[in-house]
Amino acid sequence: MDVYSNDEDRQESRRGSARERQRARNERRSSMVAPTTSKARRPQQPRLPIKTQIDPAGRFSERAARARLRVSQGTAHLSGWRRAATMRLHDVWWRVSHDPRFLPRTLAVIAVLFVLFGGFHILSGRLFPNVWTMGIDLGGLTYLEAETQLREMWERDLRITLVDGDRAWEVSPIELGLTLDTRQTIDAARTVGMAGLPFGYGVLPTVSLNFQAAQNTLMDMLDETKIDPYNAGYRWEDDQLVGVEGTPGRFLDVALTMAILQDDLAEIVDAQRLHLAMTVLTPDVVDPTPHLAQAQQIASGQFLLNGYDPFIDEWVRWTTDAATLASWLEAGETSLLVREDAFAPFITAQNNMLNQADEARVRFIDANEAVATLNAAFANGESAVDMRIRYRAWNYVVERGDTGYRIAFKTGIPFFRLLEENPSRDWDALLNPGEVVRIPTWDITVPLDPVPDKRIVVDIDQQYLVAYENGEAIRHWSISTGINAAPTSPGIFQILDHHEVAHGSSYTLCSANGCGQWEMYWFMGLYEVIPGLVNGFHGHVLLPNGRLLGDGNVGRPYTLGCVMSDTDNAEWLYNWADEGTIVEIISGQFDPQSDVGRHAYDFARDVNARAHNNIVNNVPSIQQVVG
Repeated sequence: MDVYSNDEDRQESRRGSARERQRARNERRSSMVAPTTSKARRPQQPRLPIKTQIDPAGRFSERAARARLRVSQGTAHLSGWRRAATMRLHDVWWRVSHDPRFLPRTLAVIAVLFVLFGGFHILSGRLFPNVWTMGIDLGGLTYLEAETQLREMWERDLRITLVDGDRAWEVSPIELGLTLDTRQTIDAARTVGMAGLPFGYGVLPTVSLNFQAAQNTLMDMLDETKIDPYNAGYRWEDDQLVGVEGTPGRFLDVALTMAILQDDLAEIVDAQRLHLAMTVLTPDVVDPTPHLAQAQQIASGQFLLNGYDPFIDEWVRWTTDAATLASWLEAGETSLLVREDAFAPFITAQNNMLNQADEARVRFIDANEAVATLNAAFANGESAVDMRIRYRAWNYVVERGDTGYRIAFKTGIPFFRLLEENPSRDWDALLNPGEVVRIPTWDITVPLDPVPDKRIVVDIDQQYLVAYENGEAIRHWSISTGINAAPTSPGIFQILDHHEVAHGSSYTLCSANGCGQWEMYWFMGLYEVIPGLVNGFHGHVLLPNGRLLGDGNVGRPYTLGCVMSDTDNAEWLYNWADEGTIVEIISGQFDPQSDVGRHAYDFARDVNARAHNNIVNNVPSIQQVVG
């Protein structure tokens, strides 16, 4: 027999299931709720009278009692939330365990939401959430938005930090030769899908490297990143000079750093951090004690530094304090040496003081020469050094009427030196006012170490020579300089060498049978006219025909550029003037440069004026002749 159930039966069945669930829920609640009195009311927290609260010191404290009351009420409130959450979880678990349709329905809802979420991002062309690259969250961005943001960040904001220990430098990606491929980077982020949920997913950027540009940037940073090794040195602590042990230095290894950059390019860009590969440089000397006594002697006394300018015959003297002097000292293998990086600021400061703002010629002390001079002084136990003041090349502005030879005479530089300094200039062409001619350093005419206490001044206009020692004129006489066709060059020169007898010649002595030669006695070289041809001092000149040049006379131009004295004076000058003695040749085109040069200028004119007056006074008058 067939049995049919009507609607009432089905409703009764559902009511039965509901009663079962309600019964189970009540049983769970009864197990969790404490029994109460017959009169149901909200549980109350026990509360003592406020006056009975006692603080730790044993005194009544109303504030402490109220604080404890608030804490107990908060704890009860939190416990209520916990009970409610626990009940909800139990209820859900009951549904999962007793209703086989609950879990599939829940999972189906989640799946639908997931499909809708994914479909939205796919159809709208947006990247899935929580996908990162180089610190930028690309999630939710369209392809174009992500590309724009990456490009702006790359060109404007991104910096790669170059790190060496606690030191750091920042460079742009362009400086490091890096190029970002935004499209490939975004494509890589797209392929991640929803792997970024919920914890995030990092995508390495796609980057290319210009090796030469990156290498050039690192090469430019060599000096900036370098730490020189510190050789053992010395410093004052209170009134005691103490030794300081040497420490190692660091030097950027460009090749190894480039290898690291190439191998880990994407990771370095993503982290925006590149650890530089450094080479450790060990100091030459670590122990300062072997030279401590010598350092004490030098640093405790006064050390003088004297700068000498041979062109203007000027001394400049400097001293320094004990702390600065101690900082210059470093221990060498056999003696004390100058610590160059500590000494360099002193040289820079003195060079700034040597020059006036409006001077065309710039004076300076060569740092390498100064260091070598101080090292020699330390090794010899000396307490003073002499340093030479030098000149830099400078620019001369052409004036109306200037020629190459005139510029050479005005600046005190032999003409062929101008040719060497200005190789592209056509000296046969006219010079226009305002043009610039490069003048070589004056030091080119004074190649030897100067002798400061002796100086020879030659006055071309007065045909006169004055010899000075320690600033005093000790001897003087008339001389002969070059004729107009072969003039003597004015300028600052020095004695280069000595030859008791020298030979010379000229095209005027040449014939079909060869060129004749003349002999010059007591010759001392001064300057080159052209390479290999030297003008200098000498005595009488014996010509090939047996006669003396100028018939043995001086006092007017006779030579082809040399400075000729009579034989006795030439021999005295030859024996007195050391190699390196400065010779100042002045003229109407080249003014005296030193105090003794200005003295000689006045002295020669005074001597010649008196000689001229004596000649005039000794000429008999017409009346005397007639009488």
